Amino acid sequence: MAQTSKLDASVGTRNRTIILAAAEKAFASHGFKGTSVQRVADLAGLPKTNVLYYFKTKQDLYLAVLKQTLSLWNSTFDLATVNDDPAIVLSHYIAEKMELSRTHPLASKIFAMEIINGAPNLNHYFNDEHKEWMQGRIAIIQGWIDQGRMLAVDPHYLLYNIWASTQHYADFSTQITRLRGGKMKKSDFTEATRHLVTLILNGCGLSVPEKYRIALK
Repeated sequence: MAQTSKLDASVGTRNRTIILAAAEKAFASHGFKGTSVQRVADLAGLPKTNVLYYFKTKQDLYLAVLKQTLSLWNSTFDLATVNDDPAIVLSHYIAEKMELSRTHPLASKIFAMEIINGAPNLNHYFNDEHKEWMQGRIAIIQGWIDQGRMLAVDPHYLLYNIWASTQHYADFSTQITRLRGGKMKKSDFTEATRHLVTLILNGCGLSVPEKYRIALK
């Protein structure tokens, strides 16, 4: 009996993973309104009834995709303190955000569309969790400023610039591809990360960690 339960759990986990991956593709391409449960089922290669077994409504499925996206964005910056080195913390945060734009571009696009539409499905998150996270990060950055460890830049604008710069590579990947004449490779993301870290840290009066320094040509 226990073995059967483990098998059922394994199948359930696999099906949910397949469904969420299909939903991510559908929502990123067609938005919430343009996506149907049937479209997700077709992309997942599963009957519609199977999708509805795990997610009762399209809304439930969409919220699950958003929740998965937000969990992806957890970073080392979440655990940073005012005693940490601002140059290391910020450069790592920028690098993590860039890597997520490379590996999970669809998740970023779905989040962007949700925000553009007024974040109707993220009210609780934005009113509570996100605001609390933001206030905590601002306090740390302000602490670094008060200690004279970085320039007195506005912490809000600093974070907005990091988000805009890093998520641009996912949300506007089509534009970048057309301008470059081809998709960015992993090595291109690495180089773009170095330049972005340099631009932001220099603007904060911080030295760029050796790992992220631009190679002299």
